[in-house]
Amino acid sequence: MAEENSINAAPDEEQTEQDINILKKIRLEKLEDLKARNKDPYEITKYDVTISNAGLRKAYEESEAGIIAECGDDEEKKKAALEAARINVRIAGRIMSWRDMGKANFIDVHDASDRIQVYVRMNDVGEETFSEFKKWDIGDIIGVEGYVFRTRKGEISVHAQNVILLSKSLAPLPEKWHGLKNQDLRYRQRYTDLICNPSVRDTFVKRSKIIASIRRFLDGRGFMEVETPMLVSNAGGAAARPFDTHYNALDEDVKLRISLELYLKRLIVGGLERVYEIGRVFRNEGVDARHNPEFTLMELYQAYTDYHGMMELTETMFRYLANEVCGSDKVRYGDLEIDFGKPFEKLTMTDAVKKYSGVDFSQIETLEQARAAADEHNVEYEERHKKGDILNLFFEQFVEEHLLQPTFIMDHPIEISPLTKKKPDAPDYVERFELYINGWEMCNAYSELNDPVDQRERFIEQEKLLSQGDEEANRIDEDFLYALEIGMPPTGGIGYGIDRLVMLLTDSPAIRDVLLFPTMKSLE
Repeated sequence: MAEENSINAAPDEEQTEQDINILKKIRLEKLEDLKARNKDPYEITKYDVTISNAGLRKAYEESEAGIIAECGDDEEKKKAALEAARINVRIAGRIMSWRDMGKANFIDVHDASDRIQVYVRMNDVGEETFSEFKKWDIGDIIGVEGYVFRTRKGEISVHAQNVILLSKSLAPLPEKWHGLKNQDLRYRQRYTDLICNPSVRDTFVKRSKIIASIRRFLDGRGFMEVETPMLVSNAGGAAARPFDTHYNALDEDVKLRISLELYLKRLIVGGLERVYEIGRVFRNEGVDARHNPEFTLMELYQAYTDYHGMMELTETMFRYLANEVCGSDKVRYGDLEIDFGKPFEKLTMTDAVKKYSGVDFSQIETLEQARAAADEHNVEYEERHKKGDILNLFFEQFVEEHLLQPTFIMDHPIEISPLTKKKPDAPDYVERFELYINGWEMCNAYSELNDPVDQRERFIEQEKLLSQGDEEANRIDEDFLYALEIGMPPTGGIGYGIDRLVMLLTDSPAIRDVLLFPTMKSLE
């Protein structure tokens, strides 16, 4: 009999490390016994699965519904019809619970799709197989051959006619409700988290569905998916501190990319008029509920449009994703219901700051006036900050938290937008927007700057900031400037934080909950 079957659980929170080591020793002894009898489960190379647990449940329910409709209240006819329509299956998965009833046992077997109850009886599988089966443990991976039926209690189950051990679990699983309360352990051992917490698995299934839906949407609009370098000599395109590394083969210092922008724009220059990339970027910065140094970014660029075109695309895509992934254009995040069905609100940054702080930056003409307003409203700034930087600081302090429903914040100051076209009628501002939902920045878009002379001047300003200690400033990228000199058409571009989008659509409180393997400090 399995050493855990009598307690019907893997180790709980009160069991000590010594208890767990004893259970591991027992399991190792069982494995050695199997090997000694030429029944090593690790030598099995394949098992032909005919259907998933979710699939067999659906197939049985559909078959049963048809038979009930045909037979009506005639129980004998219904019983005979169900017997004649018996669904034979071969499934595989992990044993997650065990109810020992002597010569008949019920176990729960989990696969990637669902759990299913399996009824294992000595008279059906044979005395020798049943004797082997009774030595298995919770966590073992098994194959089951049998037919589907509904128990007297109404649960769809598999009546086993043969069972086989496919892989021996040597380390006992943490108990379902207690062993994985430790958040740090859940993130470090995501494999046990996925096994023990179905809701976690559902989150990552939905993450995959979100990304697949994005691809379908963009492919339907004629976009081409591409890949660009991760190791770069000049990490530009965003305000972030890069990771540095060394390329041994070339004996050169290189950086991990912080954005996808500059290479994708090179492709626009090359005549690929609609391109996008979904990929990892790396920013050497802090870790919190919404930031991880390694994260997934999507950027797309479309020739012959501007930031208004990017607004339309974004609003349409977010509404599409809500319906595709969540089944409605109204999505709950915690206590907030987010309505993607309504037209998204649009506010300039200046108007938003005026609305929530009372300060009208359209009336502020000098840096001294901006600093005075900041001092009056307890907004901290640095000596290097200009008027536009201070406007942005006001926005961060007074506005962001209020933007719960989808809102486009438009027309940012030029000082914080080195890659963006100026507004023709207001050259201190640029054609840029950010989308905010639930107080979070969800994306960042521009009418892309395609004037190589203006771009060089802005890069020079960024180099000055770098020399003044701003580690997030951009460096001059001569190859990118040369590409602009070749000629880039008017272009709209946008970047989306995929992890934050997944958080929103899966009601997840932290970015670590939507990253399979989040960044963690190494254990001593």
